[in-house]
Amino acid sequence: MNAPDLTAAAASAIAPDTAGWNFYATDQSLQDLLRLYLAPDLFEHLQPHLHRLGGMVANELDQAARLANHHTPILHQRDRYGRDEQWIEYHPSYRQLEAAAFGTFGIHAMSHRKGILNWPQTYPAVAKHAFTYLFNQAEFGLGCPINVTDSGAHVLRLYGDQALQDKFLERMTTTDVDQLWQSGQYITEKEGGSDVGSLISTARWDGSHWRISGEKWFCSNADAEVVMLLARPEGAGMGTRGLGLFLMPRHLDDGSPNSYRFVRLKEKLGTRSMASAEVVMEDAVAYQVGELDRGFKQMAEMVNWSRLSNGVKSTALMRRAAHDAMAVLAGRQAFGVALMEKPLARRQMLKILLPTEQALSFVCFTAEALDRAEGTAEAPPSQEAAAILRLATPVLKFRATRDGRAVAGDSLDMRSGCGYIEEWINPRLVRDAHCGSVWEGAGNIVALDALGRAVARHGCHEPFAAALQARLDEADGAPAAFIDQLRRHIDRAGEFALHIASRQQDEASARQATSNLYHAASAALMAWEGARIHAERGDARRLLWARLVLDHRLAARDPYEAVDGGWEDTVSRCLLDPAPIPMAVVGELLSG
Repeated sequence: MNAPDLTAAAASAIAPDTAGWNFYATDQSLQDLLRLYLAPDLFEHLQPHLHRLGGMVANELDQAARLANHHTPILHQRDRYGRDEQWIEYHPSYRQLEAAAFGTFGIHAMSHRKGILNWPQTYPAVAKHAFTYLFNQAEFGLGCPINVTDSGAHVLRLYGDQALQDKFLERMTTTDVDQLWQSGQYITEKEGGSDVGSLISTARWDGSHWRISGEKWFCSNADAEVVMLLARPEGAGMGTRGLGLFLMPRHLDDGSPNSYRFVRLKEKLGTRSMASAEVVMEDAVAYQVGELDRGFKQMAEMVNWSRLSNGVKSTALMRRAAHDAMAVLAGRQAFGVALMEKPLARRQMLKILLPTEQALSFVCFTAEALDRAEGTAEAPPSQEAAAILRLATPVLKFRATRDGRAVAGDSLDMRSGCGYIEEWINPRLVRDAHCGSVWEGAGNIVALDALGRAVARHGCHEPFAAALQARLDEADGAPAAFIDQLRRHIDRAGEFALHIASRQQDEASARQATSNLYHAASAALMAWEGARIHAERGDARRLLWARLVLDHRLAARDPYEAVDGGWEDTVSRCLLDPAPIPMAVVGELLSG
């Protein structure tokens, strides 16, 4: 008799990961929301491309990301002939990721070039960020170069003169990776991080070019061929009004390197695949972009695009964490029982999925507002949408990035001890999750932006709330009492935000008010989506997610009162089963 293969038996006892999955095919929520937010012909056109990317990110691109984060960039000070010419070496796996993002799918160019993936027009933001969302489930770090190349082209198109556009825009938006000029964004200095008005880098006009001098403290995608940066022209006043926006090329027209150097690469907690550096500029050649005294406002366009992208990437990270947790839940046995049969494990899975679903809904809402705010050939720019976007962008950035940290940690906890080991995805997700919270403004700054500027200064909470109420008007077939409850939360969240925004001494409540806006809005959106999806294919489950938002994000709870295990356990079984949930069943559960 042959001895049993104990090694194989032990290996099979460990919960599987997501190898072999397709992250688009398994994401019914994404498919449902794209069908709601995109024109039918565009939705159908994108299906094969999204399926292709979904398979790649779960498999070969995931393996490339693992290698790229292990074999981090290396800064070289000289070439092999001893010449002082700096260059950054990347692992071939990073180049593989670049080829997929910039070349195969052209994510950075979707807002700027017609014909990407054979679509005759440029893509709306919802469609573009469907690719962002999928790609970043494999690799978070490269999301920065993709985004700043995209947003840099946007700012150049808005504010650069024709000569500057002719010189740089084609190379910034090409999908030929050998010809591509990626973009970087240099803002942060030692003297001013979030306090941008304290920046001291200077710009000097020498009669033919602007010359930039100073030090930038945190420069991601450090060796990009094109850099957008802020500097203070000689003689300009202090504060943000004295800052100009400039484009600084990595190489001059004759091919020689521009006069700036990398002091060192940052040793970062996460996003390790992508090079971030400290940079000293020594009379570097640069080109003026737009009006010199409006540099900060012009750069804000780039930052706002980045904040939306940041929210998308944190949503992607949460979905990747949820995929891994689901693989454990479905594939793990504990004490002789499938983990899926454990009520506490199902409840933990809902804690992982709820913020993921909230963020996905809020991303689509914000991206749609961006499209309407910028206008199309068929529709002029919408001021109402611009106001919604002005508030939705910082609200999304603030809350989704914070939730990403918790979701990554809870997913690691679901995998338990193996999740603490670098061979699995979880440590990388935990590290990368913290990037979102500090990138493009830490939480306090972003909450103050949402309350102090968008609400107090511009009154954006009013069109924001009106848009959500209008969505609820369209939630046909949803229980009326539940819709009325959501309406009250929207009103209260807006009123509380205005109250806090108008009282400077209540600054400490800015985070609370921003979170309330996010939770009330996402609940309303999910209720509208649930009603629409039910009409489309008979599944009203997103109304249950909306109810969980109210129960766990907006309701006061007695810490000594046990949860309603029976009700939540029934809901967990429904939501973790992919079978459609009829509106009649949802109605009964909402009344429970």
